Amino acid sequence: MPIDEGRAFLPVRIAVLTVSDTRGLAEDRSGDTLVERLTGAGHVLAVREIVRDDADAIVAMLERWVADPAVDCIISTGGTGVTGRDVTPEAFARVWEKEIPGFGELFRWLSFRTIGTSTIQSRACAGVARGTYLFALPGSTGAVRDAWDGILRDQLDSRHRPCNFVELMPRLRER
Repeated sequence: MPIDEGRAFLPVRIAVLTVSDTRGLAEDRSGDTLVERLTGAGHVLAVREIVRDDADAIVAMLERWVADPAVDCIISTGGTGVTGRDVTPEAFARVWEKEIPGFGELFRWLSFRTIGTSTIQSRACAGVARGTYLFALPGSTGAVRDAWDGILRDQLDSRHRPCNFVELMPRLRER
């Protein structure tokens, strides 16, 4: 995808949320992978937390970060599968005002090249809440790599052409 080097890079302030009943920061490889990629690309890690697989706890964290002017974007890992404890998409849907359905569709298309039909078990999703982007990724490091390298790296780069999510940020709160 083309990067217009004549345009200024605008760092995005990104909150990273890991959804897990079993992981702490020491075991959070997918969160580590995401932080390495976003900071390596020049973005700012605004905050990083781990919450259990509980829809109310996820919603509370999302609401807190959406209300924080120091957070432009929230990316979560984990809880997007189809088991009883996987409630991240439901929690995100309670918070966002607009869904970005193409994100999940594109993620699964990219993931298919890596894991084949197993990608159908992913419910990766995205939306916008009060001017903040929300992206929910599966909890594996491979999924984080697929989503960042295949979608988010370009869409969160203000120099990406023909368009990107960053250039829309000033208009996300329009009514």
